[in-house]
Amino acid sequence: MRFDIVYSSPLERARRTAELAGFPHPELCPLLREVDYGAYEGLTTSAIHETRPGWELFHDGCPGGETPAQIYARAQEFIALANRTGTRVLAFSHGHILRAVGVAWIQAEITLAANLLLDVATLSLLRQEDRPAIGFWNAP
Repeated sequence: MRFDIVYSSPLERARRTAELAGFPHPELCPLLREVDYGAYEGLTTSAIHETRPGWELFHDGCPGGETPAQIYARAQEFIALANRTGTRVLAFSHGHILRAVGVAWIQAEITLAANLLLDVATLSLLRQEDRPAIGFWNAP
């Protein structure tokens, strides 16, 4: 399959994944960097729940990091960029921001991103039919 443009988060793990997938020179896009977890950087959800039961990224955000509104706005900004640069866009990125891109694509609330599970090294397809749609999500 050919792509009009291939984007990658500037973080090494996304760039390396692009390279392993056969795209050694993606355009680095800061909009695709992982969510800024602020004070929660490096902590697991379980560790956060020890001090803040019920915490959820897409509802509560992170102290000193991004809010859900900021995450959603960045996802929308990436969609606008992708729409300007081509019809077949490939993006290598990280779980939480890609979940936000998925819900922003279908114009759903950011809190829905908590329900879109995304495993490592999977494929998802966002497409435009009569309206924006998710063609498939989290495919191995």
